[in-house]
Amino acid sequence: MSRVLLRLVLLLALPAVLVTVWWLASAGSTNVYWPPLRTILQAFPDVWTADRLRSDVLPSLLRLAGGYAMAAVVGVALGTLIGSSPRVRAVCEPVLEFLRAVPPPVLVPVIMLFAGIGDTMKVAVIASGCVWPVLLNTVEGVRAVDAVMAETARSYGITGVARLRHVVLRSASPQIFAGLRQALSIGIILMVISEMFAASNGLGFTIVQFQRGFAIPDMWTGILLLGLLGFVLSVVFRLVERRALGWYHGLRASTRRSR
Repeated sequence: MSRVLLRLVLLLALPAVLVTVWWLASAGSTNVYWPPLRTILQAFPDVWTADRLRSDVLPSLLRLAGGYAMAAVVGVALGTLIGSSPRVRAVCEPVLEFLRAVPPPVLVPVIMLFAGIGDTMKVAVIASGCVWPVLLNTVEGVRAVDAVMAETARSYGITGVARLRHVVLRSASPQIFAGLRQALSIGIILMVISEMFAASNGLGFTIVQFQRGFAIPDMWTGILLLGLLGFVLSVVFRLVERRALGWYHGLRASTRRSR
């Protein structure tokens, strides 16, 4: 119980310090673009009502989930294929490096030409940015599969889907989850950017509308909500990762204790 309490204190200590500094630094502000934190917090419940959460936040989260899931499936599948074959990797690596260097926001106008301005475009933008960390980390994870483990599996007749599931993906899973963690933060950024270009709802659209209408405290509440959503999604991801990689964290803990 004490360890859980200590971890909770460590988790909330820095945010509490930052909020305190923000509160004190903005307390006497008369700048219209930098309102006091007190004013922003007072406006928060009036702006983000249940109806607005349903009409703006929920569509954003659904687009994020769709693009993120698509990137995860494509990234893991292609990464496993490329990482398993040196020849395929040699052929694909120059193209992958070229495409990875293209910033995803630059592709928004191009994707709009083919996918329109609906939800399909926004999901495609999120997927196009999230796929690279997943794919590249999967490639490296598959390449790093222990040779002795792979040979042992082969000698025991573990081949095909069973080998892929129990040897390759299991061994590469810590690296894959590292890519998924990076992709989550990229996905949140692209979710907002895609909604700023062409949308009729969503967090990015709403924040821009507040800015254009000079509703500055309301705009800051949207930014604050976006940060809170990112924090919650990060905590949820960490819990899922802990559960999925329980064997890996247990192995690392036992290795540290043996030292």
